[in-house]
Amino acid sequence: MTERTMIRIDARPKLFNFRIAGIALREGHVLVHRATHELFWTFPGGRAEIGETSEETLRREIVEELGVEAEIGPLLWTVENFFHFEKRDYHELGFYYRMELPARFAFAERGIVHRIVDGPNEIEFMWVRATPEALAALPLQPDFIAPRIGDLPERTEHLVWRETVPE
Repeated sequence: MTERTMIRIDARPKLFNFRIAGIALREGHVLVHRATHELFWTFPGGRAEIGETSEETLRREIVEELGVEAEIGPLLWTVENFFHFEKRDYHELGFYYRMELPARFAFAERGIVHRIVDGPNEIEFMWVRATPEALAALPLQPDFIAPRIGDLPERTEHLVWRETVPE
């Protein structure tokens, strides 16, 4: 087995992270996930590995987490995201793609549709109404996406974002 090296720089108490995520829409809903011990939700994806393109990262993460292959669409946002979480200051570079999941992946308007164990964490997935109000009620991180969910950009947007993450 080839050793995997995630793109992450640990400069305690600061941490740099390169994260790729996908925005999957279905029947007016968007897929979100969280580690069950966390107070916030985010979009499926994960850290990039050295030698992988961002699209390859997203494809790999979706297979690992959802057990299906995603069709990767356009890059919506690149985000320099700064936040404090678990007593650390994060500097995260995030790429957010539009993606399509196969129809066989579970869908329900309410409740958890999928769970996995990823290392020490249990991760749960659910579909949430794709409206700013529904996403803001979660809470959702990064929080810049909630007000934009109904009007996804036609061209890639670059943002610098500072947010507060519930701990």
